[in-house]
Amino acid sequence: MRVCVVGSGAREHALCWAIGRSADVVATPGNPGIDGRLDSGHEMSSTPAPPEEVEADLYVIGPEAPLVDGLADRLRARGKAVFGPGAAGAALEGSKRYLKQVASRAGVPTARWAAFSSGELDGARAFLAGLEGGYVVKTDGLAAGKGVLVTGDLDEATADLEAKLAGTSFGEAGRRVVIEERMQGAELSLFCLTDGHRVVPLAPAQDYKRIGSGDTGPNTGGMGAYSPVPAVDDALVGTVVDRIVEPTLAYLRRDGVDYRGLLYAGLMLTASGPRLIEFNVRFGDPETEAILPRLESDLTSLLAAAAGGDLGAAGEAPRFSAAAAVSVVAAAPGYPLTPRTGGLVRGVAEAGTLEGVLVFHAGTTLDGAGALRTSGGRVLCVTAVGDDLAAARASAYRAVSAIHFEGMQVRDDVALRPLVALGPR
Repeated sequence: MRVCVVGSGAREHALCWAIGRSADVVATPGNPGIDGRLDSGHEMSSTPAPPEEVEADLYVIGPEAPLVDGLADRLRARGKAVFGPGAAGAALEGSKRYLKQVASRAGVPTARWAAFSSGELDGARAFLAGLEGGYVVKTDGLAAGKGVLVTGDLDEATADLEAKLAGTSFGEAGRRVVIEERMQGAELSLFCLTDGHRVVPLAPAQDYKRIGSGDTGPNTGGMGAYSPVPAVDDALVGTVVDRIVEPTLAYLRRDGVDYRGLLYAGLMLTASGPRLIEFNVRFGDPETEAILPRLESDLTSLLAAAAGGDLGAAGEAPRFSAAAAVSVVAAAPGYPLTPRTGGLVRGVAEAGTLEGVLVFHAGTTLDGAGALRTSGGRVLCVTAVGDDLAAARASAYRAVSAIHFEGMQVRDDVALRPLVALGPR
């Protein structure tokens, strides 16, 4: 089998690496890390050709933007097997207002919310002022994971709201916003494979969204992740599937949406139980880089079965090793607001030789002399697998210390205090 992975980041690199255990894989456009023969004997490569021009047996779409743009629909119209929802399903991520409408109609527990457009500033200000316990202001459209403000300061929330609705901070994506009450609890990421009917959850993970250690600074696309999450057991995962994921898919089916791909539930584990923060319609980044190295089952078979509309054809449920994985992102200077690129990257090969370490490329390019340079906000994602989270964390940071580029930003607290208890329920 030959699999085409669409995308260019660390998530796509991790997908190629995992798929490459059992199939040849080509990424479009890929990155410098996606190249060569794997230990499995399968080939992993990149191509500048668009997905429609790549011949493959299965297409796996990594980023949200091509999904929202209908790439899966166009490929399916050509008779291709695709892991990823069509544009109708991808609207769950393409519009946060639509997501909240679906959650409300499906009876999914989530935060109190309201949506406003650029001509409704007075109403938006009034809704903000009526919230208690904190404020969340989100762009309605796609913003690469950076269009969310979470704050306890009403003045800060109001200024962010005004900038978004005016189009000065996120352009057209921000001219409509969703405002929510700020929920209290621990965040959790749960990926679920689905063929439109059956739901198969993967191992839970926790990620780190803010740029700075101790959860300081602005939100990013993600600065690190770890898996497993000690406090999260099968019963809690089952609750999320029963109360949040399956009701959403049932609503989509009633609305005529055939959703085949991954549904990623971003959750808040509150005192009254799990509540939905948001859905993403693809593998999350950097959680993917922490989850897939623990997967013992054949990922290719799982993705192909979901794309074919019959996850039962994949056989048993996904198996994960008892080992732990910790992923740490190395970001460019200025990220997430104004990343500065072009810096020379050293030490990647050395880091990759350490036991249990995988270095996934996120924003890198080769210059004319063949040297590796930064080309994006998130540059690398360093993952280490160990017997437990402490061992994996130590290995991950040992590998990160071998990597150098000017202005490199790294959080120093990924998996430092993993979630070990949920508290009163």
